[in-house]
Amino acid sequence: MAEQQLGVLKALDVAKTQLYHFTAIVIAGMGFFTDAYDLFCVSLVTKLLGRLYYFNPASEKPGSLPPHVAAAVNGVALCGTLMGQLFFGWLGDKLGRKKVYGITLIMMIVCSVASGLSFGNKAKGVMTTLCFFRFWLGFGIGGDYPLSATIMSEYANKKTRGAFIAAVFAMQGVGILAGGFVALAVSSIFDKKFPAPTYAVDRALSTPPQADYIWRIIVMFGALPAALTYYWRMKMPETARYTALVAKNIKQATQDMSKVLQVELEMEERAEDIVQDPRLNYGLFSKEFAKRHGLPLLGCTSTWFLLDIAFYSQNLFQKDIFSAIGWIPKAATMNGIHEVFMIARAQTLIALCSTVPGYWFTVAFIDIMGRFAIQLMGFFMMTVFMFAIAFPYNHWIKPDNRIGFVVMYSLTFFFANFGPNATTFIVPAEIFPARLRSTCHGISAQQVRLEPSWELSGSYTQLSHRTRPRQMQDIHRASESRTH
Repeated sequence: MAEQQLGVLKALDVAKTQLYHFTAIVIAGMGFFTDAYDLFCVSLVTKLLGRLYYFNPASEKPGSLPPHVAAAVNGVALCGTLMGQLFFGWLGDKLGRKKVYGITLIMMIVCSVASGLSFGNKAKGVMTTLCFFRFWLGFGIGGDYPLSATIMSEYANKKTRGAFIAAVFAMQGVGILAGGFVALAVSSIFDKKFPAPTYAVDRALSTPPQADYIWRIIVMFGALPAALTYYWRMKMPETARYTALVAKNIKQATQDMSKVLQVELEMEERAEDIVQDPRLNYGLFSKEFAKRHGLPLLGCTSTWFLLDIAFYSQNLFQKDIFSAIGWIPKAATMNGIHEVFMIARAQTLIALCSTVPGYWFTVAFIDIMGRFAIQLMGFFMMTVFMFAIAFPYNHWIKPDNRIGFVVMYSLTFFFANFGPNATTFIVPAEIFPARLRSTCHGISAQQVRLEPSWELSGSYTQLSHRTRPRQMQDIHRASESRTH
């Protein structure tokens, strides 16, 4: 292949782990930190939104978002993500990773702030503008998925490529954890400054008007880490694989990587002939692409689809699950601010004890166990623990058994992240040719997230996974052996 014959790309593949590798992890990883924070922080404040904008003084229960509004608030960003992955994935192969990377970051910053500044004080106005800006926030986040994976893949050396891409993806867990910590801090401060009675004691005063600032602060905080990394993103040179193989400027790629690697690299005499080889310039919709990459693309897309049915639904509706099993007190026994604190505490504990460790187990073992083994193990263990929760459900919701439920539930997150949630992100960044890599990663991520639009009320239906199609074994083996 062309990439195996170019000296500048050989130098990247065999380079020792250096400071620039860790710099790339941090820069790309902070984008993923922001992605996760922005996507999942909304689940911390939806109950507060219901209390604020759908309060009914005649009701024995605090206000809650109507099912269609709850579905929109939780799911609209994911709809934007779906479209952003396709559009920015394609654009990243056309304009270059660096240029498009800056565009997605600006969108995330602007829309994070705008989401928190949603207009008006009436339910219709606030929810409409919140959903509008969260859609475009998701659109920018969608672009960050293929670009972050592709950039890290193209900067990494061959030996530790999997671990480096996994480390970028692991920042998703840190972002989820940060969302919990921010919500804990903000709700604690407001709870002390503006004490309020429980809903059962005084329905009108249980949610002070100042609580409206809580969800806005939590939502807007996601703009901060994105803004802090913008300068460093723009300082990164374009990846050598894009510059050499797509832009076909081998001289520039050699100069850029000479600075990055801090070694003197020289361009081969026949380098231009290598990248101009017509046999290697087939398009996405060509027979040659279908023959070489059609089956791997189908495998990547289908496995990502299966994983996200459970993963995103579980993350966005944790609060309802915790309420259903009684781990969070009944809403009427709390005021609006304290409810945010209790939801954030529960989700932070899950993230700290299972979600985040799962990501870093993948970083540690991805280049030892391999992609296929981790993915197969993760799906199998998720299935086991979901069945273990679902079938004896009435047993787990008894007060004495709730801790057991939480442990089993936590293990589904651990094996999602030490499993298919990580590998479905890593593999598409490794197995496709450079000129189509970002596009194919975006296509691979085109999954349907099934978002229940109802509140859980004592019953919890789990979705189980079948193991992957047999062809995925060949795909993962190829990703571990090929040089890109």
